[in-house]
Amino acid sequence: MNEKGPSSLSTFRDEWRVMSFYERFEQVIALILSTVIAVIVVVSLVQLILTVFTLLFMDAFNPLDHRVFQTVFGMIMTLLIAMEFKHSIIKVALRRDSIIQVKTVVLIALIALARKFVILDPDAGPAKIAALAGASLALGVVYWLLRERDDRLQSARPSQS
Repeated sequence: MNEKGPSSLSTFRDEWRVMSFYERFEQVIALILSTVIAVIVVVSLVQLILTVFTLLFMDAFNPLDHRVFQTVFGMIMTLLIAMEFKHSIIKVALRRDSIIQVKTVVLIALIALARKFVILDPDAGPAKIAALAGASLALGVVYWLLRERDDRLQSARPSQS
């Protein structure tokens, strides 16, 4: 048998026994959320594939056409956002970290803003572009500050060799 499987299951059982009721509740919710998001990712992937095939068969797939580019890459980035969100939930469930990971939420928000720039209409007004740029800059600074804090905390810990 796979050596990772039984020991992993054994470790999970040992950890489950020492968890409080609320920690177990968080674990169950995280697993349910990750399952729901996985279903959403699969359905979105199928829709993306169908959209691309439909565009290919209609000879309308021209990535240089702004509308086609927006549709296809907007869908791809939506999938990436959902997958990153699912990954963060799974990471929480496996490591038993607290449910709210600010750094991950900020990163997902940055990806969502990047998606917004990709699907932005070419005739968007300067105020809208400035607002999106300001939000991107603010989130980028917050992410950088959080990363700096994590780096300082990491370097402050005694090294384990």
